[in-house]
Amino acid sequence: MIDTRFNMAPTMIGTMPHKDPAAACTLVAKYLKEIPSWPQLPKRAFTEDMTVQFSEGFPGMVVREDRDYVQHGLLFDTQMEQLYAAYLGNNTDAFPVSPDYAAGFNEFFNLKKLNPLAVKGQVTGPLSFGVTLKDATRQSILHDDTLSDAAARLLRLKAAWEEKELRRISKNTIIFVDEPVMASYGSAFFTLSRERVRSLLEEVLGGISGLRGIHCCGNTDWSVLLGTSTHIISFDTYNFAGSLALYPAEVKGLIDRGGAVAWGVVPNTEEALLKESASSLKDRLEEAMAPFTRHGVSFKQLKEQSLLTPSCGLVGLSEDSAERVLEMLATLSERMRGRS
Repeated sequence: MIDTRFNMAPTMIGTMPHKDPAAACTLVAKYLKEIPSWPQLPKRAFTEDMTVQFSEGFPGMVVREDRDYVQHGLLFDTQMEQLYAAYLGNNTDAFPVSPDYAAGFNEFFNLKKLNPLAVKGQVTGPLSFGVTLKDATRQSILHDDTLSDAAARLLRLKAAWEEKELRRISKNTIIFVDEPVMASYGSAFFTLSRERVRSLLEEVLGGISGLRGIHCCGNTDWSVLLGTSTHIISFDTYNFAGSLALYPAEVKGLIDRGGAVAWGVVPNTEEALLKESASSLKDRLEEAMAPFTRHGVSFKQLKEQSLLTPSCGLVGLSEDSAERVLEMLATLSERMRGRS
């Protein structure tokens, strides 16, 4: 039985603007005590780009300074065989994420006196990975069935390895599958069928034995994501509250079966932050929750089965503003918990 009674605990999506992993982790430990999340640091190195970060071991992978691509070289077939052997044997240790690709993850384990309710991690989703990663001719690998299947299997192994490592901190783990590209679902740019989208997502979700979530920071067809085996739906509530409100029955179904919503209500831009306070964001959040309480979900249950997050990653902010986001998030959590 899954337990998603987070009661509006704060956590974050992943990226932070820091280059120093210790500084980023210190802020996580200060403001996200209940559900800390390891920080991704793309400003530190290109290897922490959301696609590159989880690409180690992908067949034909080439990483050059500021470019990454797949090349069908001499070792491609051997590397593909190694990937599938690890996948079939569920050998998660065969494809770890190394410190050079995730300094924040490595530093996360140096934090002292953590006693969290749960610990959160994240992995790039197979759709966003597949759209972003190109072959040598600059074609996305998502539309190559062999490569997109291999990507989903690699990401499944990465997610399972990450989850196993995070259990050194807490037996309760949450792994988000980050799918920003789902904001383009249904457009001419994104032509995969609903069945193919779900198949690739389920491959990765299937490697996560604890709580699993899907994050999309834009407007999308939420019925596709709500129709998967995810336990948590994470969305940009600040900018797209109305998008999820179009699916009250599906959200009610998620809540009724024990799932949760992660409300990304704290903005992640400098301009928006200047306009907001914990009080204004509380009003905004309650307005975003109202459509679901009008469709049969009690406010008490919805609050209990909810997380609070920034609208998306924080890499576009200054370090001071990123701290303000986390501080505002923690304050908002306290205020929402005081509301009956």
